[in-house]
Amino acid sequence: MRRLAALCVAAAALGGCALKGDVRRVELQLGEYREETARADSARAVTLARVLDELAGLQMQASRILDTLTSQRQAMVAMQGSFRGELTQVQRQLVTIQELTGQSQSVLSQLRNEIGRRETIPVAARPLPGRRDEQGVGAGQSPTDPGPEEMFTIGRRELERGAPQAARVAFRRLLELYPQHGRAADALYWIGESFRADDPDSAAAAFEQVVERFRNSDRAPLALYKIGLDAERRGELAAARLYFQRVVAGYPRSDEADLARAKLKSL
Repeated sequence: MRRLAALCVAAAALGGCALKGDVRRVELQLGEYREETARADSARAVTLARVLDELAGLQMQASRILDTLTSQRQAMVAMQGSFRGELTQVQRQLVTIQELTGQSQSVLSQLRNEIGRRETIPVAARPLPGRRDEQGVGAGQSPTDPGPEEMFTIGRRELERGAPQAARVAFRRLLELYPQHGRAADALYWIGESFRADDPDSAAAAFEQVVERFRNSDRAPLALYKIGLDAERRGELAAARLYFQRVVAGYPRSDEADLARAKLKSL
């Protein structure tokens, strides 16, 4: 019995030793696993950081490319707008040229019609070339040119239909052929009127010629008054006062003088 008990004690002791060894091995294996896991995690972290850096770089490149594309698009839009504006301007100029061509052809056609009509007049009824008649016609006039009234009518008609360039052709021809005719001052005045909307400087120059060449005509005070009105419209009040004063001083009894006095009071 004692011997059996000793054997049992020995076996129990051997069993306890075996259990402790297993636990130790498990602990060692667990430690190795943790170290490998830590190394793997560290490697994955490094790889992930590298990937994140690469993604950040790619994002920056994409942002720069997007900015470049946006700038190029804006530049293209601006260029397209500029091209459209230039194309519109060219189209307008072409339309203007076409209108001028049509207007000039219209005036020439009317002048030809007048010439054809006058060619039917007997030669004896025409003024002789190289002589000056009672209307102040110079030696440069052709026997087939329309008369001053016809030219003035053509000019006024073209002006009323919105063709100032064509109107000026007729008015200037009248002034060239009939410089002393009663319609000459009117023709020069209407040349000034034809410029007022688009070229006030040329309008003022024509109006000044009315005063210079036809000082005693009814158009002279009106021409000065119109220059004053245009100066006032542009905000040039000193110049406006000067022209209104010229109207009052030079033509005190004219209707324009009354208008000029009222303007001087308001200014």
